[in-house]
This record gives sequence, C-alpha cells and structure tokens, in this order.
Amino acid sequence: MLTFERLSSGVKALWARRPAAKAKQLATALQEAQAALKDQALRDPVTGLANRLLFEDRLDSVIRRAESAQRRFSILFIDLDGFKPLNEFHGHRVGDQILKDMGGRLADLARQSDTVARLAEDQFLMLLDGNPDASAAAVVASRVRAALAQPIRVCGSDMKMSCSVGIVLYPEHGPRAKLLAHAEAAMRSAKQAGAGLHAFFEDSMEANSEAQADLQRELREALEHGARGLSLDYQPKLDAKTGRLAGVEALLRWQHPRQGALGPLVFVPVAERFGLIGVLGQWVIQEVCRQLRVWEDEGLDMRVSINLSVHQLRQTDLVVRIAEALDRHGVAANRLTFEISESVATADPSATMRILEQIIQLGALVSIDDYGTGHANLNQLRQLPARQLKIDSSFVHKLEHDADARAVVDAAVRLSHALGLSVVAEGVETVGQQDILLRLGCDELQGFLMGRPMDPAQMGLWAHSSEAVPRP
Repeated sequence: MLTFERLSSGVKALWARRPAAKAKQLATALQEAQAALKDQALRDPVTGLANRLLFEDRLDSVIRRAESAQRRFSILFIDLDGFKPLNEFHGHRVGDQILKDMGGRLADLARQSDTVARLAEDQFLMLLDGNPDASAAAVVASRVRAALAQPIRVCGSDMKMSCSVGIVLYPEHGPRAKLLAHAEAAMRSAKQAGAGLHAFFEDSMEANSEAQADLQRELREALEHGARGLSLDYQPKLDAKTGRLAGVEALLRWQHPRQGALGPLVFVPVAERFGLIGVLGQWVIQEVCRQLRVWEDEGLDMRVSINLSVHQLRQTDLVVRIAEALDRHGVAANRLTFEISESVATADPSATMRILEQIIQLGALVSIDDYGTGHANLNQLRQLPARQLKIDSSFVHKLEHDADARAVVDAAVRLSHALGLSVVAEGVETVGQQDILLRLGCDELQGFLMGRPMDPAQMGLWAHSSEAVPRP
C-alpha cells in the first residue's frame, strides 16, 4: 500500500540524482502526493464521501462559526431500510455498488457548504450549514427520502429502497458531544414508525434508545437460556362456508421478567435492530414443529401459519433450517404456511421469489399478509408462488360503515379468486363484518369473533371440544 513515507523516500532518492533545476518540481510533486494521501485517509473507500474523521473536523468548524455568529446548522442521520439483509443475500460486491449509488445521490443533493459522509455500513450523515431552520431541514430530509427511493438496478432487475432519517438542529437539540447520538435516536424513532420516514429529535427519544438497548440485552439472555419467557399463542382461522377449522396462526409472546407480557410489536423490532431476529425466528419454527407433533399425537389435524420477516427471507440457509425442524419433529411440510407481508413480498421480487420457490418445493405453503397496506397490485403478487392472500384488518374494521373499504375488499376477493388465490380476512370482530365478508365471498375468517389467541393447552382443549376441527 502506498504510504507517505515510501513515496517521500523515493522522491528524495530521485532528488539526489537530479539537477538542481528539477528540485522545485520534485518538491511540488512531493507536496501533491502528501495532499493526495491525506485526502485519501479522510475519504470512505467505497463511496468516496467524507469519512467520520473528516465529518467530525468539519462539524467542529461549523460549530465555531455558528457560536460566533449565533447561527444554526442541522445534521441528518440517514439509514438505508433493509440494506443489511439485502447485502447478506446478494453479497458485498452488490452491496458496495448500492452504497456507492446512494452516496452519489446524496452528494448530488448537497450544496457546496454542506458535507455528506458515510458513517458506517448503510448509514450516512449530511451536515447542513447556512443557518437552516426546522422547515428547511425537513425539506432537505424529504428530498433525501425521494432521491434514495428512486429505483436502483440490482442483479438485472429494478429495486426500490427507502431510508429513515433523523434530524437534529444546533443548538436546540443538544451540545456537540450529543448531537450524533441524538440524530441516531431520531432516526431509530423514524424507522420504528415505518420505512421511509423522517423525525426530529425529542428528549423522550434518548430514554427510549437506552430502554431498547436494555431490552435487547434481556432478549439476548432469554434466547441464550432456552428461550426463557418466550412462548407462542395460536389463533384459529375458520372456513367461511363450513365453519370448520382451516388452520391457526402462531403469535409470538414474551413474558418479560420486569415488564410482564410483551407483544411482538414491542420486541421484534429490537430483535431486527440488534441482529437477533434470525435466532428468534428459528426458535419459532422449531417450537411450531414441536407443537404440531404434540397435536398430531393427540389426534388433531392442525395447520400453522408462521410470519417471516424480511431479515429471515435474506438468510441463505432459511429453507435448510425449516427442513431440519420438520425432520427433527417428524412433521409434514404441508402443515406449515409461511406468511410474508405485502411490502416484504414486493421490496425485492426476484430475491423473494427464489426463497419462496424453495419453500414451495419443500412442500409448505405461502401466504401474502397485510394486503392493502403496501403499494403492490395483485398482478405483481400473481408472480409470487403464493396460494393465499390475507386482507389487512384495517379494511375489515371499516366494512360496516365505509363503502370504500367494502369496495377494496370486494375487488381484492374477486381478483384473488381470478388468480387462483384463496382469501383470508383478519381482524373479524363483529357479526356484521362476518356477514359482509360472507357475501363478498371471503374464504377464511380470523379474529376475536372466531376465537382469541390461545396458549397451546387452551388451543388443544378448544380443538378437541370443537366439531369444526378435522380429525386425521
């Protein structure tokens, strides 16, 4: 690797052998080489953007100017949504190309007085000088989100990405020592609220960040000690025409030692953020297969749906692990249905297709969950090897008083049937909703009206006592 010392010694050797007239040229070359090496040390090798060292140096300069002139500046903390599993699935060469492309887009948005840096992995920083107020910072954040959401070519197909942005203003959001931490906390809050959003820092976010760090440590300890406190409840799905049990959905729970019962919306995002989702997801698959074996031994013919996150779909050994769990407990693959959300299914269609096809070849089924909450159309979903579509509960809850909701569900059922997909409505809570769904031709119903989530023992008793449960 070229270093200043090696280059300097080489130039000095030439200098000793050259006429005095060349000394000035050689000195200039040495200075230029020194400047190039110094610049190289301050640049990210993948994107060519400033690295953290250069960013911190410029941040110090901007703070000095802001304090002397009583002016503001802003920092945007930018994190690419879903990049890590994408990088793991496609490899680092593709990942580096995505980072380079996204870095270039950010650089194109920056003014001459601004600084764009790559902080680490899929995280970028943008330092906005020029006395911006909150409105101006929000405008830039919106432009960043729009620019990074433009399609990018990955492995021969176009893919859309999004980013989460945290915003801080100086001096409103803290002293120099806490600015980056506060910007990251704001970004985390935006990411938890949903992909492709931005958020300004608030004091409560700092405490929330610390609470999440504590939660991940406790979750890691639980997983390391035999999934201590973790359990699965099961909610029945009934055939809309016959009322017979069509299957159950596994719902993850955590009995936290201090906070009590926690639902997945609380701790699954923490597992995803801190890299625990693979271990957690595999425990769910193993536990479902174990429970299926118990039920089958009791004479119950059960089928279980399991939710898969985008992070699990990017695990190259996911299907192998599913097969191992089935084999270990002696369970047929057709007892499992894997549910993926609409947004996950369409985020990277080619990569998702490969994994889902392997799941289908294994003998399991695939269902598209939360339909209506994303931006996909049924023609896009038709290309996926799914057998089932679940209409999101937000539409079901509005059926009795919202004509638009009824029209959406009606269209979804008709088009799904035309494409050979069965339709499940989740979140059914009233007889009125049930009647409308029956008229619209929905195939399966799930919700409190049919049955609340139950622990395995309760589910077994309910199943044994119900004439709706098929027997093998």
